[in-house]
Amino acid sequence: MGLFSLIRAKHNLVFKLVIVTVVSVWVAWLLPGKLVQGHRVDSLTTVWPYPDVIPAQDFLIRKTDGEIRSEKAAIIASSPLFFEWTNVEKQNKIDYLNQQFKGLEREYLKSMLDSIHNSGIIDEVSELITHRPLYILNGNYAEAAALSDFLTVREAALKVNKRMADLGYKGDYIACIAVTLVYERTRSEQNLNNHLQQLSVYKSILKAGQPLVRQGETLNENKRFLINRYYFMLNEGKQNDLSSIAGRLLLSFILMFTLLVFLAFFRRAIFGQNRQVAFLFLLLVGIVSASAFFYRYGLNLLLIPFMLVPIVVRVFFDGRTALFTHLMIVLCVSFFVPDKLLFILTELIPGIGTLFVVAEMRKRQQILNAAALIFIFYVFVYGAYNMGFGSTALLMAPSSYIPFAISSMLVLLAYPIIYLIEKIFGFISDFKLLELIDLNHPLLRRLSQEVPGTFQHSLQVANLAEEAIYYIGGNSLLVRAGAMYHDIGKLKNPMYFTENQLAGFSPHQEMEPIESARLIINHVIEGVELAKKYNLPEQIIDFIRTHHGTTSVRYFLHLFRKQGHESKVAESQFRYPGPIPFSKETAVLMIADGVEAASRSLKTHDAVSISDLVDQIIEYKIVNNQFINADITFKDITTIRKIFKKRLMNIYHARIEYPS
Repeated sequence: MGLFSLIRAKHNLVFKLVIVTVVSVWVAWLLPGKLVQGHRVDSLTTVWPYPDVIPAQDFLIRKTDGEIRSEKAAIIASSPLFFEWTNVEKQNKIDYLNQQFKGLEREYLKSMLDSIHNSGIIDEVSELITHRPLYILNGNYAEAAALSDFLTVREAALKVNKRMADLGYKGDYIACIAVTLVYERTRSEQNLNNHLQQLSVYKSILKAGQPLVRQGETLNENKRFLINRYYFMLNEGKQNDLSSIAGRLLLSFILMFTLLVFLAFFRRAIFGQNRQVAFLFLLLVGIVSASAFFYRYGLNLLLIPFMLVPIVVRVFFDGRTALFTHLMIVLCVSFFVPDKLLFILTELIPGIGTLFVVAEMRKRQQILNAAALIFIFYVFVYGAYNMGFGSTALLMAPSSYIPFAISSMLVLLAYPIIYLIEKIFGFISDFKLLELIDLNHPLLRRLSQEVPGTFQHSLQVANLAEEAIYYIGGNSLLVRAGAMYHDIGKLKNPMYFTENQLAGFSPHQEMEPIESARLIINHVIEGVELAKKYNLPEQIIDFIRTHHGTTSVRYFLHLFRKQGHESKVAESQFRYPGPIPFSKETAVLMIADGVEAASRSLKTHDAVSISDLVDQIIEYKIVNNQFINADITFKDITTIRKIFKKRLMNIYHARIEYPS
């Protein structure tokens, strides 16, 4: 077998390994390059609660990018502009004056221009220049000046025009004005660059052996700044040697592969669905990426609502999967914090407690209860750890509990997040199931109004299946929803089904067995089409597909054989298309449907007949291999037998006959 053929044959496994590899590389890239050390403080921290911080070597405290930009702007604003005297343009203007003007007008202009030019005429200046100091170059010396001491070309022209107008000469003499002070760009920029080069990027120096902060010391703004800068300097950069990179990558792969192996061994149903596996790893990537973002920008990681993970995963899967996924995420994120043990305890124990609250998400208040319980768990775990191993000063600081309170409140985001996940990934939650079993659902209303017999049958099947699942374990809400919709295909031809026939008349009496079987079998296919039309989830449609499995329509098959037909090809037309049940829920529904339907045809509803009927129905399903793909045990089937017998006897008020 070639490589391509092997990949095609094992494409599902290859897909999962690709996910693990890609996620491992991403997580390894996000992880800090070295062990996180030290602690950060915020404006709410008034006293340093940790042990003394004494640098082991000199540290230069680098200014922030904002501080450097601010200082550069101040240097530029105060940097002088240099101007230099020039007579080149002045001489050109004198020649122009002699050519264009004559007599007294020329003499007046020449006198005025000499005075104005000697006082200094500069180029037009921008608003930025007007706020900067000016220097006039004179050889190797520079003399300070003010912009108000000089005129621009336009200002000088206005002044000349006004004086000439007073003398009786009207005109615009701007062409006679010469620039006598030119901007010396080279000297100005050189001076600015010299000052910028002298700008230090460091704010202060921490000497080795000199305490930065002592335990119990009151913190001011400057001290908090130094502590945080020292923290960032301790943790900046990455160890990018080959062994360090390989170690981070291998560690990430071990964690991701452990999650995949857990699914393969203990949650095969999830492992078999690439979409569900991808969702769990995307959830992990999202939380780790958010943690890396918080770490990089100095935000408190405890603000992240980690408890959303067990809640969301439990809603769509089960408690053990939720706990294991939460554990893997907590282990990954612990690399971003200095107190790893405290972080793991603080996030893991509330996660376990959360799972008890959301064991069955059927009430909206459960999320609110979970948020309150999470905060209580946070406080007790954090307090117990600091009393035993940390600092009691932290227990008295209100700022210690604010992140826990915010994180707990953010758990309320579970409502919109669950809704979005349902829409994006096609999963189904208990909230959605509760909506589906509402009798005001359009499809259930049609069922109750148009085919009341089938509707009553569906209700009885739902009651039987739900009680059985309650005792053997499974999603009772899912099996009830599946039972309510499993026979919606009968809406098309209701009178061909016994429970909807009146006065004992059956249209099958006038039909061939093979045609009757076709109409009966078609209710599965028509049910699937109707479910898709009403946008029912795939998980509900699975109940419609599997509730008869690949069994046959025995009554009409028997009539067919009595007519002398023995063709195997023809007999296949009496068999439902399947597939067979693949879960506890679908298997229980198959049994409940068969038992409830058959019980209606019993002539006497006593304990013996009901017991025999239940046994016969279950044995028929087993003999026809209807449960080979479902994770249901013989112990479960024994429990189901007892429950169905008891419920049917209660329904039909059957009494146990005692020996005389």
